[in-house]
Amino acid sequence: MGTNATMQCETMSLLSPPGMSYFDSKKKRKLAKIYQALSSDPIDVATLRCMAIGEGGLLTDEIRCKVWPKLLSINTDDLPPLPGKELREDNKDFQQVLLDVRRSLRRFPPGMPDDQREGLQEDLIDIILHVLKRNPQLHYYQGYHDIVVTILLVVGDRLATALVEKLSTHHLRAFMNPTMDSTKHILNYLMPIIDQMNPEVHDFMQSAEVGTIFALSWLITWFGHVLSDLRHVVRLYDFFLACHPLMPIYFAAVIVLHRKQEVLDCECDMASVHHLLSQIPQDLPYETLISRAGDLFVQFPPSRLAREAAQQQAERTAASAFKDLELASGQQRRDAVLRQCFRKWPRGEERTKSILAKPRMPRTRTNRFAKLAVMGLAVMGLTVAAAVARSALEWAPKFELQIFP
Repeated sequence: MGTNATMQCETMSLLSPPGMSYFDSKKKRKLAKIYQALSSDPIDVATLRCMAIGEGGLLTDEIRCKVWPKLLSINTDDLPPLPGKELREDNKDFQQVLLDVRRSLRRFPPGMPDDQREGLQEDLIDIILHVLKRNPQLHYYQGYHDIVVTILLVVGDRLATALVEKLSTHHLRAFMNPTMDSTKHILNYLMPIIDQMNPEVHDFMQSAEVGTIFALSWLITWFGHVLSDLRHVVRLYDFFLACHPLMPIYFAAVIVLHRKQEVLDCECDMASVHHLLSQIPQDLPYETLISRAGDLFVQFPPSRLAREAAQQQAERTAASAFKDLELASGQQRRDAVLRQCFRKWPRGEERTKSILAKPRMPRTRTNRFAKLAVMGLAVMGLTVAAAVARSALEWAPKFELQIFP
């Protein structure tokens, strides 16, 4: 890492929460593995990915300054110059970016001096405009600044500029198209994952017609907009940066599944379920959920989910056409009657038995992936984590083909 980048990282690491000065033996071993991987020739990126995915992530912002660039194949000895203010002139996105950044006060650590925060907000604007100027194929979206500010707070402005540009042309590329079609396509993966793990929750959500819009801000901001504690956000960024770009949708699914009882206890209507799921809890068991998301990715990779997502989309299209026909003919909407009946159904096993069986992808609970799902990431360290990390190393050349058939 260049001298300037190193000094910048050491300065920004002061923003890290206190309490990391003492490491137990487990954390010391993890630190040793990280620094050994960094000092290898060539750098052991696969091990760094496993460390970022495994329990506790990368531990400190100082380590993130060293590892995040390696996860994205960025040469920190040749960073681009800092963007200048001239980019603001005649920029079509400037006014929207300015409005979003001004509304981002809560994204900065509590107690940060006003002048420091205002300086970082100026840096935030310049980084965003710089990336958009250099990559005219990218289109700004509201929520993009939530990702950029997280990276800026961890690594500083110069390194953040390089990281954000690489992320924008890779992991975030689908969100930066002229329309939201690609984003909606990724959201379509959510329900098939839930369906495979808990058909009862899936069918309840389908009956409530809640859709997946509640998870939109989770996905396009990598949960930066909905989580208030920066420590939790950067822990998730360790995970997402080390994984396939679709990992955030798997994490969204495990949040819903974690709250399954709340969902099933809710009124079975769109407004109630949407309101419940939109209010994301702040005290989530993050390490457990990261473990489950990694397990799910191994069990149900994107290529496998794509078929189910396409089938469910076709079913929704057919259902929508049928509703239009009902409305046009003035008939009573049958789905409303079904929802009234659904609310009267018993919960638990009785309702599960009464749900009409429909074809699903086989749930091979006895295979080796099911065992990994039970064991979790605490044990998965070098097993599922390695598989997830390996997928991240392989996705780049064919990412668009995987997502956009």
